[in-house]
Amino acid sequence: MPGPLDGITVVDLTRALAGPHATMMMADLGARVIKVESPQGGDDTRGWGPPFVGSEEDRQSTYFLSCNRNKESITVDMKSDGGADTLRRLIRNADVLVENFRPGTLDRLGFSPEAIEELNPRMVVLSISGFGHDGPEGGRAGYDQIAQGESGLMSLTGSGPDDPQRVGVPIGDLLAGIYGAYGVLAALLDRERTGRGQVVRTSLLASLVGVHAFQGTRWTVAGETGLAQGNHHPSIAPYGLFRCADGAVQIAVGSEGLWSRFAAFAGLDPADPAFASNAARVASHSRLVACIEEYFSGHKAEDLLGALKAAGIPAGKVRSVKEVYEWEQTRSQGLVLAVEHPTLGPIELPGPPLRFFEHAGVETTRNEHTAPPLLGQHDASVARWLEQTVPA
Repeated sequence: MPGPLDGITVVDLTRALAGPHATMMMADLGARVIKVESPQGGDDTRGWGPPFVGSEEDRQSTYFLSCNRNKESITVDMKSDGGADTLRRLIRNADVLVENFRPGTLDRLGFSPEAIEELNPRMVVLSISGFGHDGPEGGRAGYDQIAQGESGLMSLTGSGPDDPQRVGVPIGDLLAGIYGAYGVLAALLDRERTGRGQVVRTSLLASLVGVHAFQGTRWTVAGETGLAQGNHHPSIAPYGLFRCADGAVQIAVGSEGLWSRFAAFAGLDPADPAFASNAARVASHSRLVACIEEYFSGHKAEDLLGALKAAGIPAGKVRSVKEVYEWEQTRSQGLVLAVEHPTLGPIELPGPPLRFFEHAGVETTRNEHTAPPLLGQHDASVARWLEQTVPA
């Protein structure tokens, strides 16, 4: 199956992670994505490692492999006359252009939104920045760790208020890519109605503030500032990670019905005034954790998980990344792809998180994928395509 974006062509001017993640999402959905890279080394992530794999003469960065599947790569010096001409021809024959330069950079290269519109009025442009394209700090460079701190996310993450921690993946980059792809799809849908493209803008700051969820309204409505409190939920109890005899298990007691069931399971009195409501349990959180861990301390994790499942209480383990990719449930959801890399041979990649089905249940998810490209791997084929379809 080709995917729902089959027939859409994307010009990918991005590097690092936010933009490449957005364009990989579009490629996973069937779009043709032409990744435009500098002849001098290409995307920065080609050099980000360790780990690297392959021979010393042709080593590949696993970072680059994580966000560039299903794409073609061409090398273009956009500062040269020939490079600018190639980009103009790509724009004329494409549907979407994605860039994550610092605000103003593409304008200085001669490709302002107005110039792009003149070349192709139907073009949808996605522009991703660090802190926004305007405002008092709109020109700041965007780096995920900085954005995680500036957005308040790190103040909510960690073992406690004095232990701010970054999320273990570049979550600001990834969310900016996801929001950006979502914006592009909306703009393409709107183009069907209006016949014209538009510019979609997002940023690392916007994407991270956009997922504050209840922590945002906790401040904007209630005037409370959320703080990091480790592996426990600030508004629901018991809901978090609890130590047991040989490790830890996680439980999610998200309703009063579940609380009654869990209290009976753990030998707690559900009518104890300190535990009788969720608000009371949140207020008595330290005592509640101590009671639960006292009971759990006499049981091994696997035994607890089995008993919790039998009692109908949501629970789970904390898996390593290795365990996740070896887990049959992960593989059953199409979250591991086998592809043939030009130099590495057969490799496995994390797969796309979306699947598509007809109403009758027949799966229509894209079922053929290509490995991330070598630098300039498609120079010749894209040049031939441009010569055939877009006059100079």
